[in-house]
Amino acid sequence: MGFSKIEVITSMNKLDGLKAALSRHGVSGMTVVQAIGCGVQNGTFEYEAQQNDEMELLPKQMIIIAVEDEALDKVIDTIKRELYTGHIGDGKIFVTPLSNVIRVRTGEEGTEALQ
Repeated sequence: MGFSKIEVITSMNKLDGLKAALSRHGVSGMTVVQAIGCGVQNGTFEYEAQQNDEMELLPKQMIIIAVEDEALDKVIDTIKRELYTGHIGDGKIFVTPLSNVIRVRTGEEGTEALQ
């Protein structure tokens, strides 16, 4: 069985809804990091008349989740559904394969380490 790491970058106000939705779908853990950054709009807010010439770094959060590949599509669909507003700043999702997951305290690996 394979594993994937999902990294989500989104605005600061999205965490509560995303956390609740992922919990309902069996995601048992996540790491959240506060960050600053910008995407292709260079930090321009949707209501501003013109795009910034210089990058403006905005407050963001990065949510990191490890899941079994069997659950990957369901978890990604949940994330997309929870974050979507159709406006600038909804975020990005990055998915990378993981070769293993190890719980340091017990030495458990793979699926057992995620539960």
